[in-house]
Amino acid sequence: MEYCIENYGLTESFKKQINNINLGDSDFVGRVIEVHKGQFMVISNHGERRAILKSSMFFKNEGETFPSVGDFVILSHNPTGEDIILKVLERSSLFSRMDSFNKTQQVVASNFDYVLILTSPNQEFNVKRLDRYLVSAWESGAIPVVVLTKSDLSEDIERYIKEIEEIAMGVDVFPISSVSLEGIQELRDYFKKGSTMVLLGSSGVGKSSLVNALAGKNIMKVKEIREDDSKGKHTTTHRQMIFLDSGIMVIDTPGMRELELWSTEYGLDRAFEDIDKFSESCRFKDCNHDNEPGCRVKAALESGELSLDRWISYQKLKKESRYAKSKMDSTIKMEEKAKWKSINKQQRQLYKNK
Repeated sequence: MEYCIENYGLTESFKKQINNINLGDSDFVGRVIEVHKGQFMVISNHGERRAILKSSMFFKNEGETFPSVGDFVILSHNPTGEDIILKVLERSSLFSRMDSFNKTQQVVASNFDYVLILTSPNQEFNVKRLDRYLVSAWESGAIPVVVLTKSDLSEDIERYIKEIEEIAMGVDVFPISSVSLEGIQELRDYFKKGSTMVLLGSSGVGKSSLVNALAGKNIMKVKEIREDDSKGKHTTTHRQMIFLDSGIMVIDTPGMRELELWSTEYGLDRAFEDIDKFSESCRFKDCNHDNEPGCRVKAALESGELSLDRWISYQKLKKESRYAKSKMDSTIKMEEKAKWKSINKQQRQLYKNK
């Protein structure tokens, strides 16, 4: 089998970055397709090979970007073992969330063109969760698409589509069935050859079934949801990139019942652009939308132009966004402090050696 890195999403912008790097004779470019606790599977002109990080580059340099699925990396070939990852190229898009345990950023995937948000017309359907996914999708820098899976199981699919369209303004919605294949061809035609998509959704929502339907063959294991509560088990246990014969790449992720926001500077305003437009018409630019006179948001709530549920969802996500920003700022401060501590240590060592 012949491998070519250009077939794996290497665009001109990445090529320009590579041209500015002095590559050694044994250095080459690859794309991370799997991550397994410190080990990486990378695809390149040399095929699929395992790789590890160069310790001096990633564990001793403060602020160095660690690889995630979808990243393009510079590697050095190691004839006696795993290849060595030297550098991660600047990303074109990024999906991350807050690590609920460490309260730090957790990168889920990078360098994708579309974010497919999957939901089903059953007990799994949750508008507030969709709001959260949409904020993260817009923030990533890619194009969000909502896929309504298992549409053949609903007798009122139009109601679900309408609910989605009311909150996902400017986002295409595809009702599909991985069983009858209804809507699958339309979804296939939507994506460009050589593009990458990332799948987001809860366990049992049909991500693996969708990948199989798009591929036209069973390439992923599927587990059925429980009928009593519409919940499913994790079929995907780690992040991985899947290559379809159509030339499209899919980044699958483990099902996430909770998605804590990390960065939302753009995504929150874009996902709630209706509220943003109302805010622009308030009499005062610093309006808190409470008791201020001339508040357009309050007027929209009173008239029914803006639903109370949507306003509450926005307020909750905005509060969470502020909390995430405070954590992000504290992380930056800690990294900056560690950097200067390292510099001071080096300077003291140089002084002692004089």
